[in-house]
Order: sequence, then structure tokens, then C-alpha cells
Amino acid sequence: MLLSALSLVALLPWASTVLARQVPVVNGVVGGVPDVPPVSGLKKLATSSSSATTPGKLRVVENSGICETTPGVYQASGYGDLTSNESLWFWFFAARKNPATAPLALWFNGGPGSSSMIGLFQEHGPCRITNDSSSVTLNPYSWNNEANILYIDQPVGVGFSHGTLKVGTSQQAAADVWTFLQIFFSDSRFAKYQANNLALWTESYGGHYGPTFAAYFLSQNAAIASGKVSGLPLNLKVLGIGDGLTDPISQYPGYITYAASNPYHALVSTSTINRANSSWSSSSGCKAQITSCNNGGSNSVCSKAQSFCNNNILSPLAGNWDVYYVLTQNPDPYPPDITNYLASIASKVGAESTWQETNDQVYDNFAATGDWMRTSLPDLETVINAGVRTIIYDGDADFILNFDGVEAMVNSLNTQWSSLFKQQSFQTWTVAGQKAGQFKNAGLFSYVRIYGAGHEVPAYKFGSLAYGQAAAQMFTQIMANQSLSST
Repeated sequence: MLLSALSLVALLPWASTVLARQVPVVNGVVGGVPDVPPVSGLKKLATSSSSATTPGKLRVVENSGICETTPGVYQASGYGDLTSNESLWFWFFAARKNPATAPLALWFNGGPGSSSMIGLFQEHGPCRITNDSSSVTLNPYSWNNEANILYIDQPVGVGFSHGTLKVGTSQQAAADVWTFLQIFFSDSRFAKYQANNLALWTESYGGHYGPTFAAYFLSQNAAIASGKVSGLPLNLKVLGIGDGLTDPISQYPGYITYAASNPYHALVSTSTINRANSSWSSSSGCKAQITSCNNGGSNSVCSKAQSFCNNNILSPLAGNWDVYYVLTQNPDPYPPDITNYLASIASKVGAESTWQETNDQVYDNFAATGDWMRTSLPDLETVINAGVRTIIYDGDADFILNFDGVEAMVNSLNTQWSSLFKQQSFQTWTVAGQKAGQFKNAGLFSYVRIYGAGHEVPAYKFGSLAYGQAAAQMFTQIMANQSLSST
């Protein structure tokens, strides 16, 4: 999923004139590829003097009083130490209602390289950052109203996580997250949640993370059941992906369509659209390069595809509009920056390193492997066909992973529900009587396009609804093992 918040680009050595957000700007190109290969063996160091690791264990601060101030609601934050040199940061909030039996939802922001504190403080956590970025207010539409929720900064080096920055593919990231969850569920404070239903929610580059992680969890469960692997099975029941990059070959034409015609305004001139069309369809263009990447292409082939397509299609088609919310021009100060607030509370919650919205080196590692252009569609199909309830959602004001591309990806799926899905017509989705989007359900699969929302869907409001109200209805229904319905 791409990033959000506001590390100003001035803080990024290669950035251009837009805010950092979930997808870095490299040499002026949104989602660009650095000219210089990443340096191997780099580490993000802990800055705290109390950061002695305990490999295979958690280090936890309980009930810090930060963010979740609802009386009696448990929270814990800290680190799961994968090794002596690799520590993933987490922040857990118990459900406000019936935590013992409530499902557990995992949350991952995207990037790659972006912190899940974005989701916590800007989107759907127990508290939301104020517009002046100085404090937080309690969120009545928090996703922990009825679910336990676990925010994880990954891969190593992202957000408050620290250690050796060696992950450069979604598959490597999946293995580390699985290891972290083994540590988490082995801890006496959290073992009770292992049997509860587990959900995986993500956005942006999470279109890669979600399918890859979920498919990996299922494969590990099978290996545990057959005795090939020792570990705790993960009771995965739900996968949710917001504004996700899953299948570039089906999604990249969406940039051209959306830039020319969307619910709000054209983003660029006809001549820019025509140039992008040529860049897509020429014999050595974006489509041909994505195809080569996914037909056994090397890291170099896939990395060059990312560079070409984002230089010639994604980035120029945004014009001067914010790629995460096309109703505003650059730079868009919303959602408010959380950097200074996190610095002010870091020591109280056990954080040991300087927080960054996006770790450039982690992003560079992924850019070098070309992971961006490798499709996650087969993994998504595997998860859906395994009976995991799946929802794909997006905001109709998001350009960088717009609904034209996402809906084309959904229509390209070949699953047990695909035929039924294609037979359905979109229905109007209402929230508290307010038109809020359009949706389809087919079996255990749902899709919804949410009106007025940008890239971080729960950060926005529409019509008479409050911030995050529409997203909360979606989340609550899916987590209750229900298809989407209007209220």
C-alpha cells in the first residue's frame, strides 16, 4: 500500500515537490527506482539504551495510557525480536467489547517501507491525530470497537522497527511476519488470542503483502498439520485489501482511464494521456515489460519495468493533483503529519528508534528486486479459493491505486466466486441512510468503492457521515463474517 502522513519531501534526499506519503518519490517520480543499487548489510539502529534484544521473545510496555483512553481497555506495545539483530515493532489494542472472544485483526501499511502507525493514527486506530498534528482525540469509529487489533511495523527497519535491512520481497516479508506471530502467540499475555478468528487487513502495497502473507500463512498451516514444520497454526478467516497494488498488468491501464475521466475532474491534458497510452502499448512499453517480468523475468527486468512504467505512466498522469486524493493539488497537508507526535510519545510506549514514515532503504531493496511489478494475483486466488472471506475496497478519489485499476484486477480473478461476481450488478451502498459507495457480493467475496475517500479510506468522510464511519461499517460487517449490506 503506499504511504500517507506528511514527512515533507524536503526530508527525502531524492524527493520532488509532493509529500512523502506511502510511496516514495524518487528523482521526481512517484514510485521511481533509484539510480544507485541499495547498499547491502545496512542496519537501522536502536537509539534507546534499554534495547537489549531477547531473540524469540516479546519486550512489552503494557497500558501506557497513550492513544486508547477508554476505561478498562488493555493495550500493549513493544518489540518481537526475530533475532539478535532484527526487531519488529507492534502495538496491540484489545477490543472495546468482549476481547476474549473477539477476532484479532492484523494491520499493515504499504510503501513498501511504510509504517503501520499511519493506519493507527491517521485512519482507524483508537485515537486520531488532530489537524495541527500536536495531539490525538479518541476515535468513536475505531476498528477496535469490536475486534482486537495488532499494528505491525514491517519489514525490519520500517517505522519503529530496527535491525538489519535485508528484506526486499513480499515473500521474505511474509516469512518474518509469520515468525513474529509465532513469537506473539507464544507469549503468555497473547496466547489466548491464537484460537480466535484471525484477519489480515492492509492497504496500498498491501495489495502485494495481503495475498502473499495470507497464502504463506495457509501454506505454513498445512506444513504444520503434516509435521513438516513446527509451529502454531494461524486461524486465518478474513483478508481485507484497501487501494492495493496486486496485479500490475491489469491495473496500470487504470491510470490512463482515471486520469482522463473520474468522478471529479480530468487530471492532465489529452496530449499527456496520449503519451501515456503510447508508453503502455508500444512494442517495448510498459505492458510488454510487465509481461516479461511475470514470464520469469529477472530482478533487473522487473525493476526496469517499475522504473519505466512509473516514469511514463503513473507519475505524469497525476498532473499537479495529489496522487492520494485528487480533489486537492500538491502539496496536500491531509492526513496530518504524525512525526512529531510519535517522537513525543516514543519513550512512553517502549519505542527504541527514530520513527520514519517510510524507510528509503527498505523501499530501495524492494525496487532492486522488482517486487512491485510481480503479480500477487495467484496468491490472492489461492486465498479466496481456500474459503477465506475476502474484501477488496477502495476510495474513489484515490489516483495512485484507483478504482479503475482495482476493479479491472478484481474482474481478472479466476476463483470459485468470480462467475457469480460478474453476474452481479453494482448496488448502492448506504451507511446510516447516506449513500456511501457501490458494492457487490459473491459468496465469501466482496468489493466496495467508497465515495469521497482517498488512498487511506478510513481517514475520510463523505456527506453527512463522520470520519471513518463508512469504513467502520465495512470492517464490522466483514469481521462478523457477513457480506456487505446497507444500513
